[in-house]
This record gives sequence, C-alpha cells and structure tokens, in this order.
Amino acid sequence: MNDPQSDEHRNLVTIDDLTPEALGAILDGAATRKAAAPAERDRPLAGQTMAMLFEKPSTRTRVSFETGMTQLGGHAIFLGPEDIHLGHGEPIRDTARALSGYVDFIIARVFAHDDVLDLAEYASVPVINALTDDAHPCQTLADLLTIREQFGGFDASVAWVGDGNNVCQSFALGAAMTGLDLTIATPEGYGIDDDVRERAAALGEAPTETNDPAAAVEDADLVYTDVWVSMGQGDERGQRLDDFAGFQVTPSLVGDRPVMHCLPAHRGEEITDEALESETAIVWKQAENRLHAQNGLLAWLAE
Repeated sequence: MNDPQSDEHRNLVTIDDLTPEALGAILDGAATRKAAAPAERDRPLAGQTMAMLFEKPSTRTRVSFETGMTQLGGHAIFLGPEDIHLGHGEPIRDTARALSGYVDFIIARVFAHDDVLDLAEYASVPVINALTDDAHPCQTLADLLTIREQFGGFDASVAWVGDGNNVCQSFALGAAMTGLDLTIATPEGYGIDDDVRERAAALGEAPTETNDPAAAVEDADLVYTDVWVSMGQGDERGQRLDDFAGFQVTPSLVGDRPVMHCLPAHRGEEITDEALESETAIVWKQAENRLHAQNGLLAWLAE
C-alpha cells in the first residue's frame, strides 16, 4: 500500500490507503457538496488538470470524473488506449514522471493492478485507481456514501451475492473500515483473495463467507451484486454462467430489501430486470454518488 500521508502527496490505489479518519472526511465532504446548491459549491481545483488514463472503457467512471473536475473548477484530459500505451512503447515510470510535469492528478482505469502501483511510485502528483482487476476503491467510496444515506450511518448488514471480484474486494475492506456487517456469498472457488480477507480482519472484521445466497441474505438489510463475467473474462463466460447458477438476484431472493449494483448490469444473468427496476433498488442513487464521492476524494487529495 502507499502511504496516504506522504510528505509529497496522497494516493488512492486501494481503499485501505485511507485511514478511517480520512475516509470519514472524504464522505463528509462528498455529502456537503452534494447537498449544496450549484451556486454555493466551492471550486478548490480551479486551474488544475487531471490526466485520465483508460485501458478499459467506462461510462460512469469517465463521465463522473470529467464532470467532477468541471464542478470543482478544474479540467480533465481523457487518454484512451489509442492515445497512451501503459508499459508498451515507454515504461510506466517514464509516463508517470512526464505526466507529473503537466497535470495535478492522474487517474488510471487499467487491467493490471501493478500498473497503478508503478504510476503511484513514480508520479509526483496524486494517483487514483479508477479500477484494476484487483480493486475499485472509487466504487467503494460511492457505495459507502449510498449506504450512509440509506441507513443514516453504517449500522447495517449487507449481503454480497455473486463473484468475489475487484468491486467485492474493495467493498470488503471498506466494510471493515466502517464497521458494516458483511456476508459474501460466492460459488466455491470465486471468493475474495486471502490477502484481502487478512487485511479486512486487521482493519476491523473479515466478512462472513458462504456458498449459500439464501443464507447470506436472510439477515441482511441490503443486497449487493455485480456481473459474473467481467471485462477480459469472455473466454470463461460459459463456465462462469454454469458455476453461478443459483446466485441470481431476484425479487424472491431479496424481498423488500434495497438492492445495489455497481453497473453496468447484465440483466437476466446476475440480476433480473424486476429486481433492478424494483421500487426498493437504490442502484441509480449509487451510480450518481460516484460523482459526489469522487468530488469529495479530489478535494481531500488537493488539501
């Protein structure tokens, strides 16, 4: 992990780069900015620029970060796969040092987690992990903001049903940091990494793990799911659909509990259309909160 209190700058590579106090401050700032009228919002990033390095496409990540920079007074430059080749053509350390001479922030949405670690090591400006195959800390910030709004805090029980993927792993750490009661239900062989489990235990409490979705949901206040087949796993699709049979989030499984999904959803696979469109689903609030949570993060990083 990076030192979140570096003398030079702060980074967010994994959610537990933050202290619990910093996490609380970010969520507080996010809530304050969300509640403020547009004319009353401050613009702490006036004159600052963000470089957005994207190997993976995304609607929510790109639009929320670009909009957020505008709201905070700054400017964002999008660099897609055809604009920049991390580790291909020039070493990542060279990209990090060159960009540091131009911009005030770097965000990276890439496949390999080590690429973001290298960016953070060699950049002299804050680096934000906007998703890797191992972690998605910005999604966790939005998730925690949404849960805090829904329940007035973190005195709640959450059931994760599906794949123990990057979103799940970051959420497990965020749950441990905030005291959320989390149960993760995955098929055998699809659970979270041992390292994540150990880190969660050190932060507060490791999640309960099971292979039974109904048992996981039984005492839950909220149900969270994500896709079974992520980007780069297309060749595993058939096997995964077989392995995840019985893990679909349906109205009969969740009842009247709120449902979360980080999107995009594969309707008819990990979640039914009826569950996603139910009156108790808070998926769209969760999606909007990507903007507000990241605004809170950017403002905190700039302090």
